[in-house]
Amino acid sequence: MNTRLVVWGTGVLLVLGAVFVTAMEWNNPRTLGALPWHERVLAGFVQSVQTRTAGFNNLDISQMDSATWLGMDALMFIGGGPAGTAGGIKLTTFAVLFFIIVAEVRGDGAVNVFGKRLSRAVHRQAITVALGAVALVAGGTIGLMLITDFSLDVLLFEVVSAFATVGLSTGITAQLPAAGQLVLVFLMFIGRLGPMTFATALALRDRRLLFELPKERPIIG
Repeated sequence: MNTRLVVWGTGVLLVLGAVFVTAMEWNNPRTLGALPWHERVLAGFVQSVQTRTAGFNNLDISQMDSATWLGMDALMFIGGGPAGTAGGIKLTTFAVLFFIIVAEVRGDGAVNVFGKRLSRAVHRQAITVALGAVALVAGGTIGLMLITDFSLDVLLFEVVSAFATVGLSTGITAQLPAAGQLVLVFLMFIGRLGPMTFATALALRDRRLLFELPKERPIIG
């Protein structure tokens, strides 16, 4: 299951990411707009690949449209495959969340992935890792907004890039105050070690319960 999730997830994100970046920047004269059509397609694809934690750029990130930044934020946040040097919450975490949503929408009693049933412990681990990452990104962005005058879209890009250890920047890092740069340093450190260590700790933790409490359902939505 792990291998198939990574292979299929990588293929889907490569295609969707390339289409998104290329389409959004197609007529931007400061990025893809100045290139011949075939070079636009190639450059858009390459930039999409680099966004998922490779960190190189063949286009001027600072000249991109803010909508493109937002899409790249999503790609950086997801990151690459697990058990590697890629950052982000990892492909498998995102895929598990996707299949949980699909199963819930369909009303299935269990989450089935590629002919196998997904362990409920994995449900909780994926949700915990993802929400923890969202909290870090939101907290870092709010912190930078309080001590700088840069816009939300620029700061969010810098924060997500730092958390996912991508290395891309809109060019404002050197202009941040020392406190802001320390926020990015902290996010890079936590982003590199945090999700992996946290997920491992969750997977290895197995507390035996001697009793179970009565079941009840709150109203959702």
